[in-house]
Amino acid sequence: MKKYFKNIVWILLALLGALAFSTIALSRNESINAVWFITAAVCIYMIAYRFYASWIAAKVLVIDEHRKTPALRLQNDKDFIPTDKWIVFGHHFAAIAGPGPLVGPTLAAQFGYLPGMLWILIGAVLGGAVQDMTTLFFSTRRNGKSLGQMARDEIGVIGGTASLIGTFLIMVILIAVLGLVVVNAMKHSPWATSTVAATIPIAIFIGIYLRSIRTGRVLEASLIGFGLLLLAVFAGGLIDHSQTLRTYFDHDSLTLAWAIIFYGFAAAVLPVWLLLAPRDYLSTFVKLGTVIVLAVAIITLQPEIKMPALTQFTDGTGPIFGGSLFPFVFITIACGSISGFHSLIASGTTPKLLDNEKYIPMIGYGAMLLESFVAIMALIAATVLEPGIFFAINSPAGVVGSEAVDAIQKINSWGFKVTVEEMELLAKNMGETSLFARTGGAPSLAVGMANIFGKAFGTNLLAMWYHFAIMFEAIFILTTLDAGTRVGRFMLQDMIGNIYPKFGQTSWMPSIILSSAIVVSCWGYFLYIGVIDPNGGVNILWPLFGIANQMLAAIALSVGTGILIKSNKLKYAWVTGLPLIWLIIVTTTAAYQKIFSQDIRVGFLAAARDLTDKINTGLIEDNKISITHQLIFNQKLDAFITLFLLIILWTVVIDMLRISFFKKKVISYVKSN
Repeated sequence: MKKYFKNIVWILLALLGALAFSTIALSRNESINAVWFITAAVCIYMIAYRFYASWIAAKVLVIDEHRKTPALRLQNDKDFIPTDKWIVFGHHFAAIAGPGPLVGPTLAAQFGYLPGMLWILIGAVLGGAVQDMTTLFFSTRRNGKSLGQMARDEIGVIGGTASLIGTFLIMVILIAVLGLVVVNAMKHSPWATSTVAATIPIAIFIGIYLRSIRTGRVLEASLIGFGLLLLAVFAGGLIDHSQTLRTYFDHDSLTLAWAIIFYGFAAAVLPVWLLLAPRDYLSTFVKLGTVIVLAVAIITLQPEIKMPALTQFTDGTGPIFGGSLFPFVFITIACGSISGFHSLIASGTTPKLLDNEKYIPMIGYGAMLLESFVAIMALIAATVLEPGIFFAINSPAGVVGSEAVDAIQKINSWGFKVTVEEMELLAKNMGETSLFARTGGAPSLAVGMANIFGKAFGTNLLAMWYHFAIMFEAIFILTTLDAGTRVGRFMLQDMIGNIYPKFGQTSWMPSIILSSAIVVSCWGYFLYIGVIDPNGGVNILWPLFGIANQMLAAIALSVGTGILIKSNKLKYAWVTGLPLIWLIIVTTTAAYQKIFSQDIRVGFLAAARDLTDKINTGLIEDNKISITHQLIFNQKLDAFITLFLLIILWTVVIDMLRISFFKKKVISYVKSN
């Protein structure tokens, strides 16, 4: 009887999910309630986790809960540390849930709500969660090896070496964009800067508390840490209103960039228990708590989506970033549905902490679904704003004009109504001096979240809600930045370790310091590129970020597909093979357009030629010529990197197919004889 009841429940859940999903997909000119978004997401996630993830774990991967993990076999109290499953889940979720699920859906809303919603739900279930879980499993079975090292071992010298180089380069670009987003959110905002800065000593205190003061008291430490984080938000408001204190936290983009670079180096060098794990664990409380409260507020308020299902910018003329709906909606959303960066975490820090294989579906597949739900919340928060306000916040000054009047006139010409007075009042209510041209997606998302929280819990606290949302976004990003830098250090140690074995010892201090410094210097340069860009860095770095991220996902799926084929599981290779094929199509198309498109807002080389022509014709002011030359060099560098990554991707895919099917033929021949 109980079995029949469960079956009925799952059938009803499937029908409800289908109804919600079809309502979203088929609605056009009529308004749609945000509750449908949450309903569709929850139903689809529950069904996918219960059936698809369980099937992959049991049939494809064959997880063994009695097999010792690397954390148990190689324990050294530095990198390999058996850790409670919930702390591992918290660390993994915090590390993977960076700017992608927050910023990507927000930026992609320039196409309308429908394309992003469909890709977030479908991509996460069939692609992103599959990649994360399979990579975590394969790395765990191989002593926590990095993705690049697994590629070298499993695919072969050619494809493996290409993967090592490409993966490291992609990691550098990803971390740079993470830093850029948080810089744009905190620049000249003492409240946001002081609050985010306070999270670092809080995390260190909790790490020491759990390690030396109250060992193993996870719940107790969590409550203390969460209380301190809330206190940090409140204290940030006091600092912002103090004419003396606010000057210590009111900084420009370049100063904040240097601070983030220094933080990244410290996070890579310090023991994982002191900063990385406690910070990630604490930030998970903030992230999950905020997402849950936001979902409750949306269900309670039932706001209407203001953004149309599709806008006129699907043709590629959008103000936030150039490029048509295909392929750039898939490139822009990135982490919300599938992210190559996750494979670095799943083959970096997480397998070194996991104490039992049975938690792989929960941590690998489950954390990705949770991140996808964050992306749904971000999309809702962005699209419940009036479209005019949304575009006023996210459109760079280089597109709409540096003066408020010019920006408003331009946005109104697109058919989205907004006034200067509305924007001034909005900025005042949010505790900011201006919200025009706050590119990067984070400020507009914070405004959307603050409006929802304000209507649900009190509009007199809008400034508090806004800066809480900024902290919420910033710690999302910084926890990915610090984990990413550490993973980048592991990757570099692996690569150099192939030549000089001593350097490959992840606990050797000279190797730790030197490799960390190299990694931070590399992504620090690209962060600098974004900071000096007059368009806020989003136009130049975010497409490169998206392409690199999706290429990395394709590399991870190539490794997974190759391992399945070599393990004589060809009949299951479609599990990773289908999303791999889709990503190859998307990334190849996007890379080609970014390199060769004649549209200066899409093509890197076209943009470089345009800036060169402006210098030659005297359209660039003398005091800006040196920066313009730097931007020209950066555009050409981005084109070269994109082409290089495309070559690496195809090298990995072709070599994977060659090695995998050659191995399979050898096995078949041996068996037949």
